[in-house]
Amino acid sequence: MYDGVAPLWGFVAGILPTLLKATGVTLKLTVLAMCVGLAIGTLAALMRISRNRLLSSLSLAYVTFFRGTPLVVQILIIYFALPQIGVKLDRFWSAVVALGINAGAYIAEIIRAAIESIDKGQMEAARSLGMSYGLAMRRVIIPQTYRRLLPPLGNEFIAMLKDTSLIALIGGEELTRAGQHIISATFRPWPVYLTVAGIYLSLTALFSCLVRFGERRLQQ
Repeated sequence: MYDGVAPLWGFVAGILPTLLKATGVTLKLTVLAMCVGLAIGTLAALMRISRNRLLSSLSLAYVTFFRGTPLVVQILIIYFALPQIGVKLDRFWSAVVALGINAGAYIAEIIRAAIESIDKGQMEAARSLGMSYGLAMRRVIIPQTYRRLLPPLGNEFIAMLKDTSLIALIGGEELTRAGQHIISATFRPWPVYLTVAGIYLSLTALFSCLVRFGERRLQQ
């Protein structure tokens, strides 16, 4: 598959199909983990701003733990430690869960800050019209946070895209791991790593452009 003595451009062209296939896995992993993170982060944010002290304290504990410990340790705990208590996930889903839960802690703070940045008079006005707290949040407060949420959420997505490389530590077959396999077969590390870095750079640049486009559309 890989010719270790091929000219540089021919070598890169030869490894691209394998790396692009692995890129698909990386993107799938990122999107699924982001969905998990958004779900958990939204719930944690609403718990954090709740007047219920128990819910607020649980959310704070969650955010503090997952923001205060390394992501790589969380991945290792989920993949290696959870099976000891009967919860066994394969490499891919271990990565989705770990990345999603970790991102959820950051997303919770992003959403909480966006909600709290809305003038309190907005909620008071909605409640004076007879809306319940939940209805006021859905119809009045949260829609106003979209413009403020997009840039930091876009940055979180890009950060997660790069963090997927950490699942190579548990043998996850994504872009970085595919590059390592090619290096093992060809003993040509620098063109492989530069190609892998170029793919990551292209993806992050693309998503950065999409986020900026979304910002402009929301400002219209």
